[in-house]
Amino acid sequence: MSPAPVAPDVSSDDERDLPSRTDPFVRELSNTIGGPVGRHALVGRARFFTPMRVLMLLAVAFLALGWFAKAPCIQQGPVGADGALGLDWNGSRQYVAMCYSDTVPLYGAERLDQGAFPYKTSWQEELSDGTVQTRYMEYPVVSGLYQYLSMLVAKLWHAAPWLPGALEVVVYFNVVAFGLSLAWLVTVWATALSAGRRVWDAALVACSPLVIVHAFTNFDAIATAFAATGLLAWARRRPVLAGVLLGLGGAAKLYPLMLLGPLLVLCLRSGRIRSWLETTLAAALTWVLVNLPIAVLYPDGWREFFRLNSERGADPDSIYNVITSFTGWSGFDGTLAPGEPPSTLNAVSLILFVLVCVGVAWIALTAPSRPRVAQLCFLLVAGFLLTNKVWSPQYSLWLVPLAVLALPHRRILLAWMTLDALVWVPRMYYYLGVSNKGLPEQWFTSAVVVRDVAVIALCVLIVRQIYRPGSDLVRGRRVDDPLGGVLDGTPDAPPRWLPPILRPRADHSGRSRAFSAASASGHASSVMENSAVVRHDPSSR
Repeated sequence: MSPAPVAPDVSSDDERDLPSRTDPFVRELSNTIGGPVGRHALVGRARFFTPMRVLMLLAVAFLALGWFAKAPCIQQGPVGADGALGLDWNGSRQYVAMCYSDTVPLYGAERLDQGAFPYKTSWQEELSDGTVQTRYMEYPVVSGLYQYLSMLVAKLWHAAPWLPGALEVVVYFNVVAFGLSLAWLVTVWATALSAGRRVWDAALVACSPLVIVHAFTNFDAIATAFAATGLLAWARRRPVLAGVLLGLGGAAKLYPLMLLGPLLVLCLRSGRIRSWLETTLAAALTWVLVNLPIAVLYPDGWREFFRLNSERGADPDSIYNVITSFTGWSGFDGTLAPGEPPSTLNAVSLILFVLVCVGVAWIALTAPSRPRVAQLCFLLVAGFLLTNKVWSPQYSLWLVPLAVLALPHRRILLAWMTLDALVWVPRMYYYLGVSNKGLPEQWFTSAVVVRDVAVIALCVLIVRQIYRPGSDLVRGRRVDDPLGGVLDGTPDAPPRWLPPILRPRADHSGRSRAFSAASASGHASSVMENSAVVRHDPSSR
């Protein structure tokens, strides 16, 4: 990433992917700034505008667009008693302007405006049948403490007379947004380093349409930062650090802990189970150390996240609600009493995700060539979102870094990200309500179907790429898996107790196509020939 001379015996095209030369889509875009990089350009020797700095600038620009997209929801006006200033959400501004963010209403709903400590403070909430339920902070510990620290900063800012003034909730939103921006910049940085020679692939993380819509919708950028840095630490062969980072991510949102699953099956196939154990133990210990103080001091508040997720029904954009929307189906559990958990739905969702895990493990263990880490991570997280009863809109951010590393086809990824981001429009107008000139539910659920089909299509392309590694743009000359860490370049060495049905399948030549350091210039050269055709033939993109 830093300025350095190109190796004298290797051309720049071998050292770094140059998308303005190899990708027709990027080549057309580059014409707006002077065209593709020249053949005599000193690639890798820029002293200021290095790829990483350019990526950071792009990310800052798109995060600024994301802030402006949410800005209408922090407008002030004389809406309180006697003309007191308050948030101007008149006319359902949060939906009409499509600027809704959970950050703003949660500031009061979770009693942060009162300076309350999460998990300790409770409040009473009336259910639809008139009964009262005790509620606490509903987020995992790291996300909850981040909200608390942001509240403290906002109150200190608001109390300082020499600083620019605004409503306390407005200051709070901006403090939260600043921290989330830093977290997303870390996500971009880690993804760029994880991409190896294809550093420019991370531009799709920096410039994703989903960043504009969802970077500040909730607190998920914290989890993506820990997940991305955890995978980077694994790629740098630091399994303990990887476990610590994934454990912290799991204490913010649980999904980073899922990434241990793909690492398990790949390490099992390669005989590197010790590295996985180090990572998993570090992740488990970190998660316990972060959660234990809150769990001991405030057990009811700590359990709230798990209680709420077990009792909530199918979210509007889950596949289960989509079916209900179009068929009138009452769901697996029928009509539930307030506070009654949807036990059957929970079981079905869990079983389907277990089947996804089994399928991913099968591919990882039996594919002729060992899949890359990013490919399996994307398949697993996408499978979880598709089968889960909850797919909050900002969850799509989880997929962005994994998709870029797993399937670096820029036009395909940009099309998916755009479709996913556009689901926000019918969502907001569905929440507005038909009586307020909003959209019927089926407009929104139809958009959800399109998004789900797009994600399934990405999964199909990745599986196809796993079984046809010659079409993989990442693998090439001297490259196996940039994110592989201890797995990179190692031959298959499954344990003896693994049954034959779970061992790598031989290809048509009768041999496993596992990459190894010793065969990088031999066997991998056949893969590289196909990959080279893909890189230089515009029609193959």
